[in-house]
Formats: sequence, structure tokens, C-alpha cells
Amino acid sequence: MNILFITNELRKRCNDPRLAQRGWGGHRAKLVGRRLDQLKAAPTLADFMPTPGRPHALHGDREGEFTVDLDGPYRLVFEPADKPLPVSPTTNELIYEQVTSVCIRGVEDTHE
Repeated sequence: MNILFITNELRKRCNDPRLAQRGWGGHRAKLVGRRLDQLKAAPTLADFMPTPGRPHALHGDREGEFTVDLDGPYRLVFEPADKPLPVSPTTNELIYEQVTSVCIRGVEDTHE
């Protein structure tokens, strides 16, 4: 998949192991790198969903966002970035098999 980032600062931190370790600590930085590698290796969102880390869609006011586990309560948060979003004309649901780009929104505790 194509990986985009919501800010240049986040892109730099995710792509520079030294900055990632300084910002998130060594263990979390490695997990972020691993999850990004998994996303890059998956051709579509459907291919990524069964990977380790329990990827799942969020609900409520975070509808349209997805997370994948890192450590403790922390998650890598992302959203589909294809324009226009591939949705089923009959159900209006996202077609995971056609999502080929995601935008990384951050690393956070989504339970707060």
C-alpha cells in the first residue's frame, strides 16, 4: 500500500529510527516500524487486516479510522486515503479490497 502521513513531522518521525526512538522509546519505535512495513507490504487494506496486531476499524466519532496494536494501550491510527474512497453503491460500505493508500494519523491511546 501507499503510505501517506497527516503531517511532515509525523512522516519524519516514522521514517527516522533515531527520531522515532527519541519520541516513542525504543520498543514502541520498533513496533511502529514493523506495522508500517506490514502496511507497505500489503497490496490492499483487505490483505493487511489479517496481519498480527489486531487491525480493526474504529466506531462512533472515530468512524472511518483504523488502528493496529503497538504496546500497552497505544495504537497506530490510520485512515484510507484513496480519492474517491471505494465504497459499495448498494451498502455504502468501504471496499477493503480496493483501498491501496492509507494516511497515518498518529500513535496514540485511543481509549482515552
